[in-house]
This record gives sequence, C-alpha cells and structure tokens, in this order.
Amino acid sequence: MAFKNHLLRLVACLVLMGPGLLKSQVMTGAQQTDRYLPILRGKRLAVVANQASVIMNSHGPRAVNLVDTLYRMGLDIDRILSPEHGFRGQTEAGQLVEDEIDAATGIRVISLYGKHKKPLPEDLEDIDLVVFDLQDVGARFFTYLSTLTYVMEACGEKHIPILALDRPNPNGFYIDGPVLKKKYASFIGLHPVPVVYGMTIGEYAQMVNGEGWMKNGIRCLLQIIPLQNYTHHTRVSIMERPSPNLTTMNAILLYPSLCFFEGTTVSVGRGTDHPFEVFGHPGLRTDTFSFVPRSIPGMSLHPPFEGKTCYGKNLKEGAKNENQKEGRIHLLWLLDTFKDLGSDTSFFTPYFDQLAGTDQLRKEIQQGKTEDEIRKSWEPGINEFKKIRKKYLLYPE
Repeated sequence: MAFKNHLLRLVACLVLMGPGLLKSQVMTGAQQTDRYLPILRGKRLAVVANQASVIMNSHGPRAVNLVDTLYRMGLDIDRILSPEHGFRGQTEAGQLVEDEIDAATGIRVISLYGKHKKPLPEDLEDIDLVVFDLQDVGARFFTYLSTLTYVMEACGEKHIPILALDRPNPNGFYIDGPVLKKKYASFIGLHPVPVVYGMTIGEYAQMVNGEGWMKNGIRCLLQIIPLQNYTHHTRVSIMERPSPNLTTMNAILLYPSLCFFEGTTVSVGRGTDHPFEVFGHPGLRTDTFSFVPRSIPGMSLHPPFEGKTCYGKNLKEGAKNENQKEGRIHLLWLLDTFKDLGSDTSFFTPYFDQLAGTDQLRKEIQQGKTEDEIRKSWEPGINEFKKIRKKYLLYPE
C-alpha cells in the first residue's frame, strides 16, 4: 500500500512551481504531437523509451505511454530500445534486462542493458528514424545519459537521424559536484561533467554531439522537440517514477546526495518503502531512527543488510531543508557517517570513485577535510564546465 501511495503521488501534471503557486504548465516534447507526428509518418521507427515516457491526457489525470500512443495512431514502430530497468520499468537497478516482445503491443523490445549497452548495427537495420524519450533526473550517475550517448553513436555510424523529445530535469536548477576525470569513465558516467550538470536531456544530447564526445568524434543527425514554458529555475514534479527505487519527488531531489552511499557500506534504504529518502547501517550510533531492509520484487531483491536493523537518518522531509532549496549536494551526511563508523578504510568500496568520477573526493574525506574545503576543490572544474554548457542551453537560466 505504501509503494502504491508513492506512485500515486508521482502521477501528477508537470507544472511550473513558484513559491507555492501554480503557474503555467510545462509541456514536454512528447506532449507536442502536432510538432513531431508529421516527421514520423511514413517512416520505420525505433523508439527508445520506458515506463516514464508518457504523454499526459489533457482530458484527465491519466498518463499514456508514448509507444502505446504512437502504436494506436498506426505509426510504424518496428522495435523498442529499452534502457536499464526495462521498457515497462519492472527490473531493479543493475539487473540485466533480456530482449522480449512487449505484451501490450506485440512490438519487439531490444534491451540496451543486457548483452550489450550500445545498439548493434542489426538493432537499427532498416530503421529510418530513432525517437528518443527518456526521463532523466539530472545526476551524472543515472545511466540514461550513457544510453543516450550510445544510441547517438550507433545512429551516427549508420547515418540514422534521431528525434529527441525533451523532458524537464527535476534537478536542473543547480550545478554541483566534482567533474569526472577520464580515468574513471564508465557506464555510470562517461563525460567530463559535474555530478549535477543543470541541463535537460535534450540540451545534454546537443552537448555530447557538439563537443565530439562520442567514439572517434562522430556526430549524429539530431533534432530536438523542446519543452514549452520551462526555464532552468523551473521546479517540476514528474509524472511517473523514472526508475523502480525513485518513487517520490523527495527521493529524486535527494538522489544526487545519497547516491554516493551506494559506493560505501551504508544502505540508502533499498528494500524499504522509502529508498533514497533514508540511509543507515547496523553500526551507526543512533537510536532515533531505524529500518530493516527486505526483498521487494520489482524494486530490490536481497538488498544490503536484508533482515538486519540499520540505524541512521530519516530524510523523508529532506527536500524541504535549506540545502535542497538552494540547490546543492549535501555532503555532511556522508562526512558525518564516515566519522561515525570509525573512519574505517573499509567504509568505501571501489564503486565510490566511479560514482564520484574521481578518487579526489574519497581522499579528501579520508583526510578529514571540511565540506567547505571539498567544495572549493570543485570550483575550477565547475567553472570550466559552465563555459561548455552555456553553448548548448535551449532554455533561459
């Protein structure tokens, strides 16, 4: 019941929110069918989409998947390319996704998180146009950016155009974190950008293309259907969970801060009704909050510390704190937890440096540096990134 309530909270219109006031509705690229249907008609299509690739019904609260909508319109969708978690979003983080036939439409689904992460030449055989529509959350380690890059690269190699239907970034109102170093590039971070980069996925696609960040500097034929009524100060509530463990807007806002714990021995609440809204460890010295992780099909099977009591913090109201309002990664939770667990070298796993995109953050924490000192070390990289970012923005700051 609790999980269902989380989903109900997410099924809401995309709105531009001022200080507590409902203003004008943000229109996603997918909602603007009059702008892209003429481009799609008469073409054999491949669609990159998942459960969050939805179009809001203007006559009611129900949201309909983009693929389902185009299929009912009689467009020629030859295949679906699905990212991590699968097309209908029912696979937990990190679990490989198999190719399948979509039960609702009968369309072949090719997994880009199974045997391969980049489309093979045969995956795009006889395709005239690729439609890309994934909901990003604005953190570098969210893998849809890598899927975007590999799809663009594959399309560039086969000279197939991409039509990207832009969506707002719920963490798009700030830029923060260390810039990734090339040595630490992986599927959870391919590019030299900060953890939080303040761009929509459409803007990011333009940057990947324009900066020549794909293999051999290749570029693809890219067209964006931009958002309407959106700026980089817009606060949005997204219509559907972007992944199985990001079930509330609070979790999405906390994700850039709490995901660092995934590279430590600390639980981020996987296996609870509030993943990425709590964190804890059996050895933390606190009696104010505790949780016991359990297996939850479709979210977390055999999560860390399954069946054990973890003590830590409850951040279910975390997005209301001043740091989140200002827009910044909250480092104190990580620093204080490291100190509380005895500054043990086993606190970090090798995955931490991949998440951070550098070994510098880990070393600074182990050296006992303050949050202000760590933030100061990020400034040169962020300032250089801002110069690059500015060239590709589609919306006012």
